[in-house]
Amino acid sequence: MTSVKILDIADLTHNVRRYTLEKPAGFTFAPGQATDVSLDEDRWRDNQHPFTFTALPDAPTLEFTIKSYFATGGDGLTERLYGYKPGQSLIIREPWGTITYKGPGVFIAGGAGVTPFIAILRDLHHQRKMDGHTLIVSNRTEADIILREELEAFRGLETIWTVTDDAASSLLHERIDEAFLKAHLKDFARNFYLCGPDDMVKQLRGTLKELGASVENVTWEK
Repeated sequence: MTSVKILDIADLTHNVRRYTLEKPAGFTFAPGQATDVSLDEDRWRDNQHPFTFTALPDAPTLEFTIKSYFATGGDGLTERLYGYKPGQSLIIREPWGTITYKGPGVFIAGGAGVTPFIAILRDLHHQRKMDGHTLIVSNRTEADIILREELEAFRGLETIWTVTDDAASSLLHERIDEAFLKAHLKDFARNFYLCGPDDMVKQLRGTLKELGASVENVTWEK
């Protein structure tokens, strides 16, 4: 358990922020891994929430991309964190996680579920090994899409956005289900990486299996 100071906070969407923090000496993690985070203040240090590292492991600082949820009556960690300023501190712990890169494939996310994929995709971009990868993300509205410009700029990465509650958007308005996957993907003998609401991930695991994907090739946070 280590206290780290917030160095910078930047807005990415109306409710998602990038938090840049000090990096403890010798601290290491793999792209896709997370850690349990607490606010470093009285009555909050035992309130832990998992967040994914979104900077590359060799970066001089740590980074989290965090969606804040409001109307919690002040009891929610992300709501309180939204009021934090640079100079305040968070507590981080040992890295963990089962979403690790296993080879080219399809990343499927629901909303903020894209965050475990950010460091993986940045790493692939850095290594110029992006060809053969597809990113599919469902959001409620177009304004909810996280890091859209950066992700679309990754040469070799196919991006497919769909929104479920934004009639004015020119993007797809489809749920990610069997019909969607059959329409947009031709090869199911690939790696699949899933992250999002539990019900979505459970449904997609079953759907991918029915479409011929190997259970061993489907990675999600267990």
